[in-house]
Amino acid sequence: MNDRLKAIKRKYPARIPISGWVLPSAWMKHREALDEIVKRHPLVFGKADENRDYDAVGGTYIAGDHVDAWGCVWRNVKTGMEAIVTGHPAPAREDVHKIAIPEKDDYMPHGFMYLRLGDIRGFEEIMIDFAEEPPELQMLIDKVLAYNLRQVNLKLARIKDPGRIVWFGDDLGMQNGLPMRPEKWRRYLKPCFRQIYAPLKAAGHYVYMHTDGNILEIIPDLVECGVDVLNPQVGANGLESLARVCKGNVCVDLDLDRQKFPFWKPADIDAHVREAVETLGSPEGGLWLRAEIGDDVPLENIEAICVALETYSMYYSA
Repeated sequence: MNDRLKAIKRKYPARIPISGWVLPSAWMKHREALDEIVKRHPLVFGKADENRDYDAVGGTYIAGDHVDAWGCVWRNVKTGMEAIVTGHPAPAREDVHKIAIPEKDDYMPHGFMYLRLGDIRGFEEIMIDFAEEPPELQMLIDKVLAYNLRQVNLKLARIKDPGRIVWFGDDLGMQNGLPMRPEKWRRYLKPCFRQIYAPLKAAGHYVYMHTDGNILEIIPDLVECGVDVLNPQVGANGLESLARVCKGNVCVDLDLDRQKFPFWKPADIDAHVREAVETLGSPEGGLWLRAEIGDDVPLENIEAICVALETYSMYYSA
């Protein structure tokens, strides 16, 4: 059993699992200098790509307009950064009646359920729908859910090995709280996540869920839906609050404070990682650590992030 599974099961991993992810824009900016850091820290980034193309960017990370399976138009103004949806296929409620479940499969990219509702309707419109609860709200939810149930079964069919950790991502929170009352989230969205994750749980796999924003109020609900590893933002939720809700209840892959990485000094980064481990960690497990590197993070700070991750991953080791 590897350390990630041991951490999930609280069976005393040899070290806290750590990882780093570099945005394409950071590769495009820092290039060989960043590659040298990556090569020095395989525990964080894995084996370095000896033939890396720093300008290799795909999908919605390319500047211009992109149309997804649902007909949402993603607009990107800077290659290397992610796009946002600016064209919504159902801007009026009556349009929901005409929306067809796509035949094209997308295997559930980031934003597959809640965010997709807003992509289809527009953020303001879907928020009004949740407030007023017209029949078109449940109609749209049912269509997106039906599509996702097809996608999760396709995803499951592709998994050949037992006991795999399966990734999902959907940002459910705002900076300071949920975009709706938790009771409403439980009524409309909790049943969706429960149904989507159920086939994987029944097959003996583990559900990993990335979700940005302040989601403290619904973390127990996500665990009830089958989430085994939760990837929340520390800046939006707070270390003490995450420890209160998560510790002993769900394994946390903590998204370290990328909102502060561009501005901190190396000593601040070291203190942040140490505090995260001391607050959320334990010898039994239940904690992973993750750092996302944007193009606004100085090279000195990227090095400091790697050193701190490696150092404190051994905090509970003999």
